[in-house]
This record gives sequence, C-alpha cells and structure tokens, in this order.
Amino acid sequence: MAQLTGLPIKNTVVQAMRFAVVGIASNALGFCWYLLLTWLGMGPKTAMSLLYLIGTLQTFVFNKRWSFQYHGTDKMVLVRYLATYGFGYALNLVMLIILVDYANLPHLIVQATMIVAVAGLTFILQKFWVFAPSNAPLKNSHYDRSI
Repeated sequence: MAQLTGLPIKNTVVQAMRFAVVGIASNALGFCWYLLLTWLGMGPKTAMSLLYLIGTLQTFVFNKRWSFQYHGTDKMVLVRYLATYGFGYALNLVMLIILVDYANLPHLIVQATMIVAVAGLTFILQKFWVFAPSNAPLKNSHYDRSI
C-alpha cells in the first residue's frame, strides 16, 4: 500500500473525512451563530473570538477520540491542541484585520474563507503534531515494531 510519512494513506483519508465531519458540523453551527451575533450588532472580531473558543473546546473530544482515535495518556495533548487552535485563531484574527479593516472586503466572505483555510492548517497540525502516533503508547498498535 502507498505510504505517507510511514502511515498508510487510507488512514489519513479516514482521519481527514472524520475531521471534516466534526469540523463541518461545528463550523456550520458556529457560522450560523456568527451571522446571528453580527446581525444583532456584535463586532465581527468579537463574534469570531467568542465562537472560536467555544468551537475549539467542543471539538477537542471528538477529534481526539473519533477523528484521530488518540488514546494516549500524554497530558500535553490538550496543550498542543490549544496551541494549534491558538495559532489558527491568531491567523484568523490577523486576516480579518487586514482584509476587512484595511482592504475593506466583506467580513462574511473573509470569515467563510478563513474557516476553510484554518481547517486545513489545523488538520495537518493535529495529524502530525497534536495526535501523532509518536505521542501515544505503541502497545497494541500497528505502529508497534517491537517484539
């Protein structure tokens, strides 16, 4: 079978599909809340910030257990997850400032685009850093090469 950095491509595809289901559900709900909050008068950056925090916390368990099937006991996994989403948040905020405040682009289009861009970035970081097999115990795993 074709390999991607030592891991079967099939595994990556399954993880990506599961990550997409979690992300689409979370972001669809979050974007609806974003539309409502901005319509009610909340600023785009405030709404994005509030909803980003809520979305990050709600997706941690789903991505950990279902998308990446990470069952390790590494306490740093949550720190890595929060760092990943912190980076994604900062990128999202900077792009809103640049593209909405300075380039005068519509905030709805910018935010919708950033949802997709940040999702791709966070998948890569979660797969290869946050929930990487090297961060989980190797026992009873197809990654275990010991006898």
